Amino acid sequence: MWLMIMNKYLIVIALFAICSCRQQVQENSQWRGENRDGVYNETGLLKEWAAEGPDLLWAYEGLGEGFTSAAIANGKIYITGLDEDRLVLFVLDLNGQLLHRKEVANERDDSQEYAGPRSTVNVNEGKLYIYNSFGKLVCLDENTLEEVWAREIFADFDGKNTPWGVNESPLIVGEKLFITPGGAENNIVALNKITGELIWSSSGEGTRHAYCSPQFIGDQSVPMIVTSTFDYIVALNADTGEKLWSHPHRSGHDIHPNTPLYHDGMILSLIGWSGGALMLRLVDDGKAVEEVWKNREVDTRIGSAVKIGDYFYASGDNNRFWFCVDWNTGKIMYKVRDLAQCNVIAADGMLYCYSEKGNMYLVRPNPDEFEIAGSFPITLGTQFHFAHPVIHNGVLYIRHGDALMAYKIK
Repeated sequence: MWLMIMNKYLIVIALFAICSCRQQVQENSQWRGENRDGVYNETGLLKEWAAEGPDLLWAYEGLGEGFTSAAIANGKIYITGLDEDRLVLFVLDLNGQLLHRKEVANERDDSQEYAGPRSTVNVNEGKLYIYNSFGKLVCLDENTLEEVWAREIFADFDGKNTPWGVNESPLIVGEKLFITPGGAENNIVALNKITGELIWSSSGEGTRHAYCSPQFIGDQSVPMIVTSTFDYIVALNADTGEKLWSHPHRSGHDIHPNTPLYHDGMILSLIGWSGGALMLRLVDDGKAVEEVWKNREVDTRIGSAVKIGDYFYASGDNNRFWFCVDWNTGKIMYKVRDLAQCNVIAADGMLYCYSEKGNMYLVRPNPDEFEIAGSFPITLGTQFHFAHPVIHNGVLYIRHGDALMAYKIK
C-alpha cells in the first residue's frame, strides 16, 4: 500500500514538473521588445562587422508589401504581408522555411499609398493578435491558427481611421489588451484578451488615434498606460481607464507614431516635423506630470529611439541628422548626417540602425563621438526601408517589403 501511495505521489510530482517546464518555456513577443523600448536582452553579440557585413543565414521572399516587424516566439517567426487586397500571416521556422500561410483580413492594396500591414503581431500566451490598417483586430490560436475572436475597432467603438491607416501594435498586460479607437467617447479601450469583450473605455482627450503604440508603466502607485493621440500624450489607470493626466505635444501633421520611452519616472515623447522631443517627469506617484525639457530639433518620425546610459540616440526626420542627446537635459551631444533617416534598436551595448536608404549600420553608443562599427547594404526586398529590425537569439532579422532576412550577429 505504501509503495502504491509513493508511486502515485511521484507521478503527480512528475506531471507538475512537466506542466511547470511547459509554462516556463512559453515565449511571448511584441513590438520593439519586452519593454517596447527597442532594447533586446542579448549577450555575446559581435562588436564590429566584417567589411561585407555579418553572414546571411537565410532569406525568405514572397511576403508581399508591408512594414511589420518579425514576431519570434516558441521556435516560430510570425510576420504579415500583402497579397492583392488581403492581409496574410506567414509562419516560418527559425531556418526560414514556410510552415503556414493564412489569410486573416482585408488590407490596403497596391492602389493605395503605403500599401500593406504595419501592425506587428503580438504573440501572447498561446494566442496571436493581428491588427490590420482598417481597424480589424483578430485573435488566432497560436497552434491551430483558428480564429478565436475578432472585432472591428472603429465600428465597435465609434472611432475613425487616419489617412495612412492603422500603425498601432496592440499592448497586452495581464488579461487586458489595450488599443486606441480614437473616438470622442471610446478614445482608448481595454479588452479581455481571451474573449475580446470590453473591460473599460476611456474618453481620454477625445482626439483621434495618431499611429502610436501604447506603453505600460508599472512602477508607480497606479499602473498606467501612456500613449499619444492627436495633440496630446495621455496616461490612464491601466486597471480602470481613469485619466491620470494629459500633456500637449503637437505635430505639424498630427502624426505621433513613436511609442513613448520610459525610464525611472521619465517619459520621452518623440514626434516628427515641428513637434520634436519632449521629456516629462511623473510626479505625485504618477498621478500627474511636469515638463522637464523640449527640443524641437530632434524631430523623429517613425524611427523611434533607444536609451543607453544617460543618453538616447535617434534619427531626425526633416533635418536628416542622427542625434545623441542627454536624457536628463535635452542637450544635443552631437549630430551627424551619416545615417540619413533611420530606425534604431539596441542589444548588448550596441546600436543597430536601419537607414531608409537601405543600409544597415552597427554603431557604438558613445556620447563623445560618432562611431560606426560596420555596415552593409540590404539588397533583397522591395519598396520602403521602414520596418524595424528585431534581434532574437543572436540573429538579426530585417524586413524589407517582400523579403525577410536573417543575419548571424553572434
